[in-house]
Amino acid sequence: MSLKAKVKELAKKNAKEVIGIRRHLHANPELSYQEFNTAKYVAAQLKEMGITPKEGIANTGLAAVIEGKNPSKKVIALRADMDALPIKETNDIEYKSKNEGVMHACGHDAHTASLLGVAKILSQLKDDFEGSVKLIFQPGEEKNPGGASLMIKDGVLKDPAPVNIHGQHVMPLIPVGKVGFREGMYMASCDEIYLKVKGKGGHGAVPELAVDPVLITSHIIVALQQVISRNASPKTPTVLTFGKVIADGATNIIPNEVNVEGTFRAMDETWRADAHEKIIKMATGIAESMGGSCEVEISKGYPYLENDPELTRKSRAAAEEYLGEENVVDLDLWMGAEDFSFYTHQIPACFYRLGTRNEDKGITSYVHTPTFNIDEDALEIGAGLMSWLALKELAE
Repeated sequence: MSLKAKVKELAKKNAKEVIGIRRHLHANPELSYQEFNTAKYVAAQLKEMGITPKEGIANTGLAAVIEGKNPSKKVIALRADMDALPIKETNDIEYKSKNEGVMHACGHDAHTASLLGVAKILSQLKDDFEGSVKLIFQPGEEKNPGGASLMIKDGVLKDPAPVNIHGQHVMPLIPVGKVGFREGMYMASCDEIYLKVKGKGGHGAVPELAVDPVLITSHIIVALQQVISRNASPKTPTVLTFGKVIADGATNIIPNEVNVEGTFRAMDETWRADAHEKIIKMATGIAESMGGSCEVEISKGYPYLENDPELTRKSRAAAEEYLGEENVVDLDLWMGAEDFSFYTHQIPACFYRLGTRNEDKGITSYVHTPTFNIDEDALEIGAGLMSWLALKELAE
């Protein structure tokens, strides 16, 4: 039996167990940097396979190494994230979240279950490959500063040091059975913007006695769009969005201050830094010119994500070999952000998408929504394909 056939056979054989793992994780979600029970569960699963994990990396992260023959010949890494989101699930399913207001609405339960499926496959094929595979189970992908950055600081890319890394993420826009790849720049950097606009509160009927921070804020929000429309190059995709504005006044009360929260996304680090300066200068200048003030805090988040062209080409070819050329699609540039990007700036990396959509089953909701779910047939593909990518890379 060929190695590919062995992988497919094991992926199929283990599919029910992987689905069970995913359902357990889905029903017991934990927020970023609070994945204590999740980490214990993952560690227990690995130990049952005879794999000893290193726990407590970045507090709630863990890693494990599966050694084949001649384990030091080549080391590669595979990564899954484990955290959930502060969303109340509305799905009517038997494995619905038990933790009120917390939900695996981004598929990290599927990522973790798939990687445990990979661990099971590769541990059963240790005599069929040379080198080692480092499994990285990461906390905090959804929240600054990003669990990937913390795990890197804690040495997850050392001892042993992988030469490259793969990451897999569900994609509800791609039908189950298909996967997507893109070489080079793929996802944007992500920064959080916080504005505190201060004025002088007063009665709504006598605004001349006040300094209206609501009016100042409205001017700032509109004007800041010029940072994009009049400064960003058309060749540099950029997004500036404000999604939260709190002015705690009333119909006849001008508040003392307004708090604003937003996000800035870009795909060029030089422009990113320049835009930060422009945002600060424009917001503070407008507020001062209108008699108020503006405090600007920019929480610098994840860098842009760039897939190594050579590794991605090889991975795509391997995926076509495993799934068929017709089931591998091209990905467009994506203004979403992912802390896997931190790995891409350290070692050659490939971040690809796993299709989870099934319109016939009504599984069409996008990530970060209370009705998000996946077609669980994707888990057999996810575990099998990631195992195959690892084996092909080790054989290079």
